[in-house]
Formats: sequence, C-alpha cells, structure tokens
Amino acid sequence: MLAGLSNYKYSAVDTNPLSIYIMHPFWNRLVQFCPKWIAPNLITFVGFLLTVLAFLLLSFYDFSFYASSENEAYPPVPNWVFFVAGILIFVAYTLDGIDGKQARVTKTSGPVGELFDHGLDSWTAVLIPTCLYSVFGRSQHSVPPMRYYFVTWNVFLTFYLTHWEKYITSVLYLPWGYDLSMLSTTAVFLFTSYHGHDFWKIYVTDTISTGHVLEIIFYLTSICATLPVTLYNIRKSYINKTGKCLSTSEALRPLIALLALMIITSFWVIASKNDIITNHPRAYYMFTGTIFSNITCRLVVAQMSGTRCNVWNPLLNVCLLAVFLALTLPIFESLLLYLLWAFATYAHIHYGTCVVRQLCGHFRIECFRIAVQNK
Repeated sequence: MLAGLSNYKYSAVDTNPLSIYIMHPFWNRLVQFCPKWIAPNLITFVGFLLTVLAFLLLSFYDFSFYASSENEAYPPVPNWVFFVAGILIFVAYTLDGIDGKQARVTKTSGPVGELFDHGLDSWTAVLIPTCLYSVFGRSQHSVPPMRYYFVTWNVFLTFYLTHWEKYITSVLYLPWGYDLSMLSTTAVFLFTSYHGHDFWKIYVTDTISTGHVLEIIFYLTSICATLPVTLYNIRKSYINKTGKCLSTSEALRPLIALLALMIITSFWVIASKNDIITNHPRAYYMFTGTIFSNITCRLVVAQMSGTRCNVWNPLLNVCLLAVFLALTLPIFESLLLYLLWAFATYAHIHYGTCVVRQLCGHFRIECFRIAVQNK
C-alpha cells in the first residue's frame, strides 16, 4: 500500500460551471488571506469539526426531529440555531474548498491530504442530510423517518459512485451536485432562520408538500444525475483504454460491501419489532453513515495505493450480530442500536487515525503542521 501511495498522482476533472466560474475564483481570492504556516489538513479538519458542531447543535434542540412538527410537546428549534447552523455549514464548505489550494500554495500537496479530505467528506455525507431534516422534521408536510433514511442513502450512493468511478478510471470526476447542494443547504438554513420553520409547511400541489419536493430534488440531482454520468465515464475509459480496464468481477468488487450494508440496514428497518427507525432515526442514520464512511475510506485507500479493494468490511460483522440480537431480543433493540453507533464511531476513528499516522510516518510529515523546510 505505501509503495503505491508513494507513486500516486492526483487526477481530477471539474466541469461544473458553478464551481469553475463562481466558487473557485472566490476560493482563490480567499486563500490569499490564509497564513502560509497553517497546514492544509488543519483547514480540512476544522471545516469538518464545524459540520459536527452544527450537527450537535441541532441534535441538542431537535434530537428526534419533532421540533418542526405539530406536536406541542416539543418546542420548535430557535431561529438563531438555524442561522448558526447555516453559517457553520457554509464556512465548513468554504474551508473544504480552500484546503487543496492552500496545499498547492505551501507546496505540501500529497496523498495524505487527499485521503484526509475525502475521508472526512464521506462522514459529512450523513451529517449534512441529518441536519437538514430538522428544518422539515416529522410534520405532515414532510416525509417520515424511513423515507428520509433512503434519501440519505441516495446521498451515500452519489458520493460512493464518484470514488468507485475513480477506482476504475483513475480520474476523479467531481459531481455537479456537490456545490449546488452545499449552497442550497446553507440557503435553506438561513432562510428558515428568518422566516421560521412554519414557512415550509405548505403544499406545492394538492398532494405534494415542500418536504416531498425536497425528497424529489434529492433523487433528481443526486443519484439520477450521477449514475448515468458515472457509467458513461467508466465505459469511455474501457473504450479508450485510459483506465485500469478491470475485469467485470474486479470492477464490481467495491460495490459488494456497500450493497451488503444497504441490505442489512434496510432489513433491520423493515423487520424491526419496535419500529426502530421511527423511534430512533438520528441514531440509525448516524450508525449507517459511519459504517458507510469506513467502507468509503477503504475504497479511497485502495484507489490511491493501486491495491485491490476489500470485498468485505469488518464492521459489517458487528452490524450483522447487532441486527440478529435486536430481532431475537427486541427488548434490547434500542440499546443495541446505540451501542452499535458508539462502537462504529470508535472503530472508524481508530481506523482513520492509524492510517493517517502510518502515512505521515512513511512520508515523514506531520498531519497538522507544516515542516520548517516547507514554509
């Protein structure tokens, strides 16, 4: 793995007009004000922590997503919370946009930074949609937790397909939906902070509410837009012989663990005797998103090091055990869910820390500090 990473060269294509003509010029301007002694990985990590802070803030005020409902037992989320969440997410998005530019300015670009960036982004894939659900919540104008769970899976698949595509083609084709989704999420939070969550409790048609529109937009702008482009780019790489030209079984290999996670977690939702997704949606979203992030990180490591992707993820074994016990001993189902969330979080952080330390040791660099000779 380390030998492959030593020879790794970053290759990405960004054709999004919003990114090219608006965001990149903004980031290029902004990075000029960033002190040269600040390590790019520190910028990445601070941006991730801001997203976590937004998640924790909304979790405190609306853990079960009832605050935007008509249930008087749950007070609404204060408007200032939505404002702060919107600012935090926008700043995090901005920091994610300038970390690579800071790396080039300070001449510290390398595989550690890319792995660190994409690894944290994969965890953000569950944090942002979970935060956004508090705007619409469990009101009659929104979608129930189970349907929103599959909305989050739509985000997972979109993110994963991009890296699966790179695993085969050796080129990262940045999806158009990312910049639009981050700016739209920021706008929704800021708009809600001014008008309140009641503004969204309207019907666009006789049967379609704003929450349903959000669900439709997620699918249309994410998986429906990404999958055809991904398949086209993969097919083109085989025709032009510009990618790895893997056999069908090797090309599909990275999808097995992801598909297994989807089947296991979906089965638990459907077979749960305590309606686990309705009673504990935040915990269910987060444990699934954490295992998803671990699967994605292992794919990113494989694609960057030129090694064979793992066909199975160890956390899936723990997930299978938890599901079996939950369905066998339903009285402990809620406890098992939170234990699984905690264990998956610990295991994922441990894995990421070990990988980053190993890479930093190999390249003789520090993760959050620029060496004197690189200043």
